Amino acid sequence: MVESKTKAAVDQRLLPLLEHLARVGRRAFETTLEPGGLRPRHLIALKLLSDQGPASQQALAESLSLDPSNVVGLLNELEERGLITRRRDSTDRRRHIVELSPQGASELCDAYARLRAIDDELLSALRAQERAMLYDLLVRAVGANTPPCDIPEDSATRRPEARSKR
Repeated sequence: MVESKTKAAVDQRLLPLLEHLARVGRRAFETTLEPGGLRPRHLIALKLLSDQGPASQQALAESLSLDPSNVVGLLNELEERGLITRRRDSTDRRRHIVELSPQGASELCDAYARLRAIDDELLSALRAQERAMLYDLLVRAVGANTPPCDIPEDSATRRPEARSKR
């Protein structure tokens, strides 16, 4: 009896399964993007700006849980590609406000359409209700300090502010 309980506990470890799915998904995602395309950290930053609107670099660093110097490098990459704009805060000239550009919003929608196709293939064994439940459980497991990066059902046709929260 003890042996079967131990085996059941070992068989239900989630981290190896999550790691496997993440690895397979990451490989598929990387192959769908053009060389030099968006990386996951770019998508998360663009998604935050899409969902929450303009933000200071400091607030963005806190939301991304990154060191401010790393955020500057990330934002430089996005700005060079025309995906964001940065401007001085009119009330505090020391602060920079970061905003998603129209080109950034377009690239974000395109990337999410590719992600949806990867999700569909990777999770094809799950029914829609099971996928929704998995999403909700993962968001809860990740916690409130890390931004979810959900995939809208029809990202190409809906504006980010019109999307409903899950």
